[in-house]
Amino acid sequence: MPAPRLLAVSDLHVRHPENRETAAALRPTHPGDWLIVAGDVAEQVEDTVSTLASLRDRFATVIWVPGNHELWTRPKEEGAPRGVARYERLVQRCREIGVVTPEDPYPVWTGVDGPIVVAPLFLLYDYSFLPAGTSTVEEGIAAAQAAGVVCTDEFLLYPDPYPTRHAWSDARISSTERRLDAIDPELPTVLVNHWPLTRSPTRILRYPEFSLWCGSTRTADWHVRYRARTVVYGHLHVPRVTWEDGVRFVEASLGYPREQRFRAERGIVTESLPRQILPVPAPEPDPLAQYDKPL
Repeated sequence: MPAPRLLAVSDLHVRHPENRETAAALRPTHPGDWLIVAGDVAEQVEDTVSTLASLRDRFATVIWVPGNHELWTRPKEEGAPRGVARYERLVQRCREIGVVTPEDPYPVWTGVDGPIVVAPLFLLYDYSFLPAGTSTVEEGIAAAQAAGVVCTDEFLLYPDPYPTRHAWSDARISSTERRLDAIDPELPTVLVNHWPLTRSPTRILRYPEFSLWCGSTRTADWHVRYRARTVVYGHLHVPRVTWEDGVRFVEASLGYPREQRFRAERGIVTESLPRQILPVPAPEPDPLAQYDKPL
């Protein structure tokens, strides 16, 4: 039997029947396998929780971080919690089913390549990934509007009780820094966040204006500062492995069915899900290296 593995997937978007089937088919190869779920499981709390509960039944440990879709509150959800209250409800429900969240003690992987602290993060974004030719958030959003790529978060992701999503992001980054600073400096980490920690992965987006909703310049050095062996993220729906400062970055998203078909039609072959994080596999080629702005 192979050794236990730390695996990762993101952006399951199980409201799509094809994706729901993919999520149901995710299986460990060892009873000790852990699974990271890096956000955007579903828009509805119950769909998110039921999917995570099913995965928890199969994997020894499931670690979840929220994506923007879990945090949406639609107008038809009358009386539903918004902003921080919605996130806290998700955390509570995850704890009830034994899923690790960003609010829990960071688990330590003790399998092959361990010990390594696996740190699930919830950081949001602060509009600092400005599009080229813009110097303010207002100019950046105007550029995104002109390109027709304004993120749905602007209408459905409420920051309550914070005045803005930017303010909520600032608070999350500051509190997370304190927690990461407290990790034993002798231990390396696997950092997990739905949004990229650096701007580099957004360079491949077909519409660079969308980068506004993709992260913060405040976390640009965290992979070095916090001794990351691997950074796991999603959100971009561009599954790939890249390297920055000698650190492996894994975008582990499934994405929408139309995006999966797009890649298949163009012969873009990506590794099957879930992606192996630990033990660290042999270096993988970037399946998108020969493509310019594939999505």
